[in-house]
Amino acid sequence: MKKYVMKNMFYAYNFHSLPTRLVIGWGNGVRRDDGIKMELPEWTDIVKTGRFKELAPYDPDWYYIRAASMARKIYLRQGIGVGGFQKIYGGRKRNGSRPPHFCKSSGAIARHILQQLERMNIIEIDPKGGRKITSQGQRDLDQVAGRV
Repeated sequence: MKKYVMKNMFYAYNFHSLPTRLVIGWGNGVRRDDGIKMELPEWTDIVKTGRFKELAPYDPDWYYIRAASMARKIYLRQGIGVGGFQKIYGGRKRNGSRPPHFCKSSGAIARHILQQLERMNIIEIDPKGGRKITSQGQRDLDQVAGRV
């Protein structure tokens, strides 16, 4: 983990230095009222996350965790769009007796989360393609990293 020593000798962590599993802390912050709010669509309890899935997710907070994970991925690598997230969250489709093949995840979920993050002013559309993190979004995510 990267540590940045400040003048009064305490350690400051940024979102880049957090492990992936600690992203859930930001997901819980989005769910609660920490100044940021994400609207949960009504279809989240019945939708599958991809064609290759057989069932909907068991975790009721899966939407917030996916949003936090997508925000972290944009923080680490700028310029990812909906198609990039479809490949990242894709998986192996089981075809019965036929061989399995890679299948992309749902584009509607990725698109909806990206639109929500844009409304929250965490990310913005990059003119070169995809999305990039805003300065306010970077500051908010770094503050969450300091709390976690």
